[in-house]
Amino acid sequence: MKFPTRVIFACFVFVAAAPAFADTPGATANRQGRMLETTIRHVLETKGFTPVSHARWRKAPEKFGGELLLTNVPFRTLYGRQGRTEFLLKSERLGLKIRIEAKWQQTPGSTDEKLPYLYLNAIEAMPERHVIIVIDGDGWRPQALGWLRHAAAAKAYTTPANDAKTVQVLSLAEFITWANGTFQ
Repeated sequence: MKFPTRVIFACFVFVAAAPAFADTPGATANRQGRMLETTIRHVLETKGFTPVSHARWRKAPEKFGGELLLTNVPFRTLYGRQGRTEFLLKSERLGLKIRIEAKWQQTPGSTDEKLPYLYLNAIEAMPERHVIIVIDGDGWRPQALGWLRHAAAAKAYTTPANDAKTVQVLSLAEFITWANGTFQ
């Protein structure tokens, strides 16, 4: 079927002049969260850790060194479902295995209601003895952040089986300070 040239031109003008669709709130949140993850990754790369996806590492761990930053790391959640965290820091040199969760909230919302679930996963479901939650952004309710920091410091809800677990709650600046002090 042939269209007259002016119909094709009119369609082109319409498409070219159409406004770009705005990001959904979820897409914006994901993009902002990736910025936090990228910063954490960069900090740890400068400390000598090699980032590699957990799936790729699992296929051939001998191909990679002993100072690793594994990404997209699975674990079984409190609900028995497959969960993933952003990072698992593995240092053979220092004998460390630290799971790192990254949470960014730029605008107020209900996301902070998920913090108790995150904390309980950290103490009960994540297998590592050391978990760091890097949490930042101006959108968190102060009471929610206060609760999370207090719960971690007080080892709230721990049992004798998981009392040896350390959960740290750090802002991005506090995380950078921690990394600078830990990996000199």
